[in-house]
Amino acid sequence: MPRREVIHTAGLPSAHLGFTDAADGDLAVGSPGPELDRRRQRVSPHPWTWLTQVHGARVVEVDEPGEWAGAQADAAVTTAVGAVLAVHTADCAGVLFVGTGPDPVTAEPTAVVGAAHAGWNGLRDGVLQHTVALMRRLGAESITWDLGPCISAAAYEFGAGDLDVLAERYGPSVRSTTLGGTPALDLRATVRAALAEAGVDPAAGPATVPCTALDPGFFSWRARSDTGRQAAVVWLAPADQDYPWHG
Repeated sequence: MPRREVIHTAGLPSAHLGFTDAADGDLAVGSPGPELDRRRQRVSPHPWTWLTQVHGARVVEVDEPGEWAGAQADAAVTTAVGAVLAVHTADCAGVLFVGTGPDPVTAEPTAVVGAAHAGWNGLRDGVLQHTVALMRRLGAESITWDLGPCISAAAYEFGAGDLDVLAERYGPSVRSTTLGGTPALDLRATVRAALAEAGVDPAAGPATVPCTALDPGFFSWRARSDTGRQAAVVWLAPADQDYPWHG
């Protein structure tokens, strides 16, 4: 995996985040079978909540591992230990969240994680804002985030009308140009603008991420018509030693 991280918070389950690349194999949910199961197990051995992504803004709350697998949605959140939340991308943004705060019922410290698939339609419709809102309803007060490999503005030529719609909502920072000088959407800037609107620090994410279109180590639908997909995954676990990739 090109990037993985473990976040420790005293007294709470550790949060595990990971972003795969083409070398990890196709994790597209349209190709179920033993090989896909093996690829998933190499990333995380717990039950996966994968989504039938529709470029919308629906967010599901996962109460137990594997719940909502296959649901038509573009984001998921959970407080359940061992529930892997996964979104799949091949140019769109995979955004992972980790939050902590008091449980709204017991007031005990709790950890909340989330995963969102953010293409331009989902960003327009507020998928990241809805994800953050549900995490807050589950008790998250402090929220950090990470962004996986996605298409860069240099390779993301974009229609003027749709670009105007996003710029009207999020401001001029979403506008850019491709390497060829044509109008482009800056997907990374749009993600940051959406998170700022949700009250999450937009500067807290990674400074740079790979471009799926310009780096052949990733699947890209727009650049190469790849049918394969990367995965962005996050889950809560009580111990770190369960995962061989930590070595």
